[in-house]
Amino acid sequence: MTDTLEHGRPHRSGTVPRTLGFVARKLGGAAVSLALVAVLGFFLFRVLPGDPARTMTRSAPVSAEQLAQLRHRFGLDQPLYVQFRDFLVNLARGDLGTSYTYNRPVTELIGERLGPTVLLVGTATVLAVLLGLWLGTRAAWRHGTATDRWFTSVGLTLWSVPTFWLGLLLLMAFGVGVGPLPGLFPVAGMSSPDVPPGVLPRVLDVGHHMVLPCVTLVAVIHAQFMMVMRSSLLEEMGAEYLTTARAKGLRDDAVRRGHAVPNALLPTVTLVFLHLGTVVAGAITVETVFSWPGLGLLTYEALRVPDLPLLQGTFVVLASSVIVMNTLAELLYRVLDPRVRA
Repeated sequence: MTDTLEHGRPHRSGTVPRTLGFVARKLGGAAVSLALVAVLGFFLFRVLPGDPARTMTRSAPVSAEQLAQLRHRFGLDQPLYVQFRDFLVNLARGDLGTSYTYNRPVTELIGERLGPTVLLVGTATVLAVLLGLWLGTRAAWRHGTATDRWFTSVGLTLWSVPTFWLGLLLLMAFGVGVGPLPGLFPVAGMSSPDVPPGVLPRVLDVGHHMVLPCVTLVAVIHAQFMMVMRSSLLEEMGAEYLTTARAKGLRDDAVRRGHAVPNALLPTVTLVFLHLGTVVAGAITVETVFSWPGLGLLTYEALRVPDLPLLQGTFVVLASSVIVMNTLAELLYRVLDPRVRA
């Protein structure tokens, strides 16, 4: 590849076509993945045991004719290929169907539950990233010391704990009162019915309800960022440019902040963006344990029926968010790291 002069500035020929080709390949791969998600989202939940019509009427006696009318109403009596065709046509129009349980459009239900999930899991993800990167940097810079062993041991232990189990422990420890003493934090929901009017009281009330589920998520997922940051920084610590920086008289803290950490952050970009994709997915177990009215609790409620349109809709939205964020991570990584462009 040769350098040419264009408008007085050097330009490497072929860079733009290579970049466009790279972007086109990534976008094409994302489009194929989204198509597979649509196919999988339809057939995956058709193998679930149980009859949705019978489940919806389990609390009331119904005749066989009424069950047949209910199946016809929701298209359950149609051949599978007809149901799949209708699903694809409706999906192309942005119509995810009508929920069996709520008798409302799935798109509307997802829109209502999206905000609480983004609030809870988004806040937890930001805190987990900041905490994990800080602990990973400290652990790597003090590699082999008691600080490193302590941070690593605690992080891996919390990472291996089932999320719902940790949530139940925190719920019993800080949510349920002992004797006449009330619990420190609410045990369910997103807000209290008797909250005073006004923006500030409502914000404080929602924050009070967020503490336990947010702490549960941060405790479990921060170790992923900590271990990746620790491993990346350990690889950078033996690099020659750090020796050169120290030889120039820079202090150890300045070397770490100005040289080692920025380069070690690059491998964590993909991981951070993947978790940004799962922000929409939320945490089904945490939202269920704390009755947080988000997409996770909605998915759990849909599984109990099973509510096929609602399950399909949540699956398509959650999986698509991960694919989109993963694609953005790969494109951003090419911008941040010159070695990938080369």
